[in-house]
Amino acid sequence: MSVALLVLPDFLLVALGWILRNKLGYSREFFAGLEKLVYFVLFPALLLHSLLRTPISVGNAAQLLQATLLLLAAAIALAWLAGLAFKPEPMALATTAQCAFRFNTYLGLSLAASLGGAAGQTSMAVILGFAIPLVNIAAVYGLARHSGGGLFKELLRNPLVLSTIAGLIGNFAGLHLPGPLDVTLARLGNAALALGIICVGASLSWQGGRSQSGLIGWMLAVKLVAMPAVALLLANLLQLGPVDRRMLLLFATLPTASSAYVLAIRMGGDGRLAALVISLGTLLSAVTIPAWILAAG
Repeated sequence: MSVALLVLPDFLLVALGWILRNKLGYSREFFAGLEKLVYFVLFPALLLHSLLRTPISVGNAAQLLQATLLLLAAAIALAWLAGLAFKPEPMALATTAQCAFRFNTYLGLSLAASLGGAAGQTSMAVILGFAIPLVNIAAVYGLARHSGGGLFKELLRNPLVLSTIAGLIGNFAGLHLPGPLDVTLARLGNAALALGIICVGASLSWQGGRSQSGLIGWMLAVKLVAMPAVALLLANLLQLGPVDRRMLLLFATLPTASSAYVLAIRMGGDGRLAALVISLGTLLSAVTIPAWILAAG
């Protein structure tokens, strides 16, 4: 099956979310409650189950984490270079910069299963588990510099960070879940993927930020072009295995998560600008994800 057909179901779910919110009258409050359920219950269960079900080699994991760290460092540096290029307002820069290196975890794990099976999903869970706290630190720090928000408070209450740490500890300790608990987590995880991606579609917005076209274009280019190119370079330099190589590239192609909008609003940033960057990136990624996967072989 072609890569385009493999990624199509997830983007059809994105479209369904947009239709439910904008054409069929499902309220913002409905999706706010659904997002809270996914974020605090279903998705942590998915991360925990993905990290526990397949043993992770310390050596391979270290190599994959090294590549992830270098990739994120490059993306963060490129994002903040926009300040020199466009001289935007500090909060506009902080708001959009996070959109260049944050990623949609729902799409990541769903597409990893489609493109790499259980092994691919485990590799993606390792990448996400390491990357989630790093991008939260970078995003919160950038906004906190101008809003006075607390960095460590944001991290300590992040359920994705906590479930990732628990999953990695359990994996390296050789923990095996009892059958009923394993099945329960698997079912919660399955629900997380579909509902989370539907919420992505419901959050799409095309309003605001029109006067920041140069800044928006820069961040989209970093997210959808520069990051995948750097990922391929790092995968070759570090000689990653086929599955890890494909998952690192997939991770680099992921559009920005709607949590970037939530964080911007919470910390005094420009929420409308963040929403526009996220929406454009999600739409364009329907083309760029299969294009990069096909180009990499």
